[in-house]
Amino acid sequence: MASVDIKYINPFVKATLTVMEMLGMTGGKLGKPSMSDMKFPDNAFLIQVGVTGGMKGQVIIGLTEQKAKDTASVMMMGMPVEELDAMACSALGELGNMIMGNSSTIFSTMNIVFDITPPLSMHGYDLKLQAETTAIRIPIVINDEEHLSIYICITDN
Repeated sequence: MASVDIKYINPFVKATLTVMEMLGMTGGKLGKPSMSDMKFPDNAFLIQVGVTGGMKGQVIIGLTEQKAKDTASVMMMGMPVEELDAMACSALGELGNMIMGNSSTIFSTMNIVFDITPPLSMHGYDLKLQAETTAIRIPIVINDEEHLSIYICITDN
């Protein structure tokens, strides 16, 4: 199984922190990166975005159900989110688009151009994903608590 080139990690981290700050979630920082088997035993909400062009693969944004509700509420201007219904899922899909769009802009300054697929969301217990590459898990910490993780599963094209 192929592994992710280290040069691809920082642009995704920078883009995620920028988007979270734009949403008013300031003080974000990088947690400890690790390899991931992409098993999600708890109640998880995942946003999967495909990457094509100069790179290929998948980027998955993972949140706990509660963090997904909290983030959807922020995305919807503070409207309370009691369940991850179609509107909340749409807002979280837009979070994926924002992060990946910002990532694409950063990569373009490195002369790496790629396209993204529309986001796909998954929600449930005991989810397991598999990719062609080893996943690198990048936790994003806000207010000293992990808010979300980015799973990078991409290779050069």
